[in-house]
This record gives sequence, structure tokens and C-alpha cells, in this order.
Amino acid sequence: MESHKGEGAMDKLKGKAKEAAGKVTGDKRKQTEGETDQAKGGFKESAQDMQDKAKGTKDSLSPDDDKT
Repeated sequence: MESHKGEGAMDKLKGKAKEAAGKVTGDKRKQTEGETDQAKGGFKESAQDMQDKAKGTKDSLSPDDDKT
């Protein structure tokens, strides 16, 4: 599902904005929320990458019907 990768990128972007806003305003909570959102986004992207690789491995191990 490519959507999780897009969601991850959006979380990371949102997190960067929150972190920057927190730094500018001195709001430690907002800054921490931003860092958390970025980590969550990175996790979503990594999970999607692993899922894609697993699917690719499964597909490469499946017998091709065209070769028979």
C-alpha cells in the first residue's frame, strides 16, 4: 500500500513544522510532538518498505505460469 508511505512523509513534514514552531515559540511540548510525529512518519515509511520487499521476495519465489 503506497498510501502508508505517503502518510509517513506527511507525518514527517507535519512533525518538522511542529518542531520548528515549538523551537521558535519556546514551547517544549510542541517541539516534542513534532519530533514524535517525525519518528512516527519514519516508522510508517520503514514498515511500508519492509512490506514491499516481502512482497517482492514472495513474487520472486512464486513459479511463473508462463514457463510451463
